[in-house]
Amino acid sequence: MNDGIHSKDAPPPVGHYPHARRLGRLLFLSGVGPRKPGTKDIPGVTLDDSGQVGGYDIAAQTRSVFENVEAILRSAGLGLADLVDVTVFLTDMARDFKTFNALWAERFPDNPPCRTTVEVGALPTPIAVELKCIAAWPED
Repeated sequence: MNDGIHSKDAPPPVGHYPHARRLGRLLFLSGVGPRKPGTKDIPGVTLDDSGQVGGYDIAAQTRSVFENVEAILRSAGLGLADLVDVTVFLTDMARDFKTFNALWAERFPDNPPCRTTVEVGALPTPIAVELKCIAAWPED
């Protein structure tokens, strides 16, 4: 009915929530960031001496977030082709949208899911991109 999904192949959520929750034929993923599974490492991020982000590589983070979404979907028996809607959160639209969009087109060359991209002031950890996804199991 509304089973929570926890993937051992994705980084743990940063709060008290599942990676995803199923409702009928739909799978709703919680916000997914680019942290590497099994670590707190964020690809492409450099921190200064005070722990603030000194710089980041949006391409490295984008590739990693796609891998994490794919791992969660796999845990539920789905794949990237089963995504129907994705909300993208970027912390710097002017700087990062072009690169994100190019990597999106590489990952979804045919029949991409619907997508909305918004800029946000901050995300819960020092990341520059997060995805909120909805996937669906095929109809019988």
